[in-house]
Amino acid sequence: MVERFLPCRVVLPVTSLDRGYLKDNHYDTVCVIDGSQVPEELKACFAARKDIDAVFDSEVCCFKSDALDCRVVYAPVGKLTDFDDVRRYAEAAGRALARAIKAGAKQPLLAVPTNKDFVEADLVSVLGALAELYVPLQLREDIPEKKQRFDQIGFYHPDSGKLTAIMKEAKAFEAGRFVARDIGGGDPERMAPPRVEKYLDEGVLDANLIFKTVISDEAVLLKEYPLFAAVNRAAASVPRHQGRLIFLEYKSNSPPKKTLILVGKGVTYDTGGADIKTGGCMAGMSRDKCGAAAVAGFMKIVEQMQPQGVHVIGVMCMVRNSVGEECYVSDEVITSRAGARVRVINTDAEGRMAMADALCQMKERVIAENMPDVHMFTIATLTGHAVLAVGNHSIVMDNGPARAAGHGLRLQEQGEKIGDPFEISILRKEDFDSHAGECYGEDVVQAQKMPSSKSVRGHQRPVAFIMLASGLEKHGLKSNRPIKYSHLDIAGSSGELPDPPTGAPILALARTHLLP
Repeated sequence: MVERFLPCRVVLPVTSLDRGYLKDNHYDTVCVIDGSQVPEELKACFAARKDIDAVFDSEVCCFKSDALDCRVVYAPVGKLTDFDDVRRYAEAAGRALARAIKAGAKQPLLAVPTNKDFVEADLVSVLGALAELYVPLQLREDIPEKKQRFDQIGFYHPDSGKLTAIMKEAKAFEAGRFVARDIGGGDPERMAPPRVEKYLDEGVLDANLIFKTVISDEAVLLKEYPLFAAVNRAAASVPRHQGRLIFLEYKSNSPPKKTLILVGKGVTYDTGGADIKTGGCMAGMSRDKCGAAAVAGFMKIVEQMQPQGVHVIGVMCMVRNSVGEECYVSDEVITSRAGARVRVINTDAEGRMAMADALCQMKERVIAENMPDVHMFTIATLTGHAVLAVGNHSIVMDNGPARAAGHGLRLQEQGEKIGDPFEISILRKEDFDSHAGECYGEDVVQAQKMPSSKSVRGHQRPVAFIMLASGLEKHGLKSNRPIKYSHLDIAGSSGELPDPPTGAPILALARTHLLP
């Protein structure tokens, strides 16, 4: 049931705000975020307060409505400039619900606004409210009485048909973000690789729709996924930390016309390995699994939407980059699944190692099974440079076939509409040149000696390595089998402690690739 993956009971859309309706349905608070779209029953109250309060339309406030005999929270969106985007609505809805919680609300109702400049302002407002109500998995488990911040939440809009459609999509999206937050936000022990597998086994995904397989045997990993196995080596000696490759697959009832393959970085804790992180930089590294968490969240949206004519495969590369006598070290030469001889430069560049062999395997399946209209992705909190370059946005980097199809622009357009923004970066010849083998007998160097945040083109270069190590560079526009491939760096957009994970970039991906 999707209700398990919502922060509280979400009731049917509301089209009336009369006093009797509120009491009959036990609503105790009405939340408003757009002062130009105040429900009729509240207009006189709003006008009176605006007359006596110069900051009424710029600060959050809470007061009683005599007309509705209930509490009102007003968290204004405020004036929007040319540089604002639809996220202002999500932020305002979040502020409104946060203030309602402080006021003691248990059954709030959000008045859902629309905006001609932001066509998805209504949906984004609903999603912003639901995001504010998320309770971390470990708190839900440890203190069950705190598993919900409200008993129920309702949404008001005068057009019931439109609101019903909005709620259907919002519930599917929120279910996906809920799963992504649970996995991405779990601490290094609660979401160690074996426990991620167990979490998924507990009814998170409908086994009738999403088929799951797991590879954990060390011998198999060493033989078939040697780069992943190198990262896993130090953790493998601790049973509760042993790595997992988790494959999730969906096939619609109709013959597939489109194939999506998503490979996610799931580093459950990143010490840096032998190149250990220092200066307090290790704190927060339990979030280095948000790429794989996004894959699981996207598959949850797939399960909810059940798109027709689409074949979707998700791969979660769950591994802990531990430090110890067994850890892999710089100067090792490891042959990847694709046959590339890789020289390790920095063990803190483990994410690209963890994903490359699984990506190669998926490429092999694409060719062997002649999959139609394929688009492959890697999703990762990959580089500190991404954060420096674009802040809290995601970055998309397309290979030749994906760029020729205009993919990055479409993803950016849909992300802008839904409040899941992207910046576009372009891969260049220099990125591939920087990973060329230096010593006789090696094909590829894994990284630069300096961290990405101190390297030129620090978020583009690792993508070139992933393509070289997996063999995807051989499937460009002029090859016999072009394959669309995009790397999504979510280091800046996935969410940093103390905030919950955001679930980025699954909303933009779903809007671009799952909806007609």
